[in-house]
Amino acid sequence: MERYFQKKLSENKDSIELYYEEKEYALKHDLIDVDLISIRELPSENRFRNAYIERGNKETEEFLSQEEDDFLKHKISYFDEHKNEFIYIESEWWSIVGIDGVAFEKDDVFGNYDVMLGLKLQKKQDSAIRRFLSDNLKGEQATYDLMFDGNEGVWSLNFALNDLEDFNEELTIDEAFRIIYSFLIKLAETIEGLQ
Repeated sequence: MERYFQKKLSENKDSIELYYEEKEYALKHDLIDVDLISIRELPSENRFRNAYIERGNKETEEFLSQEEDDFLKHKISYFDEHKNEFIYIESEWWSIVGIDGVAFEKDDVFGNYDVMLGLKLQKKQDSAIRRFLSDNLKGEQATYDLMFDGNEGVWSLNFALNDLEDFNEELTIDEAFRIIYSFLIKLAETIEGLQ
């Protein structure tokens, strides 16, 4: 994540625009001298504007349509009504936490909202990742699937949105993805702190 800040600061040495999570990270790790650089906090609801948003068929993985940002205003209950669909989102923000994109769907069996992604962390981070997930997913039934793909060098991670601290059934898709992002930036920061 430090590379992200180096790049941002090289673009403008006097001021920087950051979302809350990045601002907190930068201040915590003394990456920005607030006496020299002014920080403008961006509205969190803008984070996934201009993201690539794709709907697909869960059974066939067939592309259904590319969506505009307005699609993110739907409640997550959209997937209760469209059980055969999933959404996939690519955004520049995922790269900060070592991810290309995130898929999201409603699980047919358990009724959870499933989050699926590929995490670009080294295999040796196995126990640290598992410890973070066990410590930070809530609920008595909180579970996750984590498997390393040696060919790709990526962790396949699946967990339920329902097990994140700020989950509620009234979330919009945008709010859900912001909660997911916040969770993943904490994971990245935790792993980074162990290195």
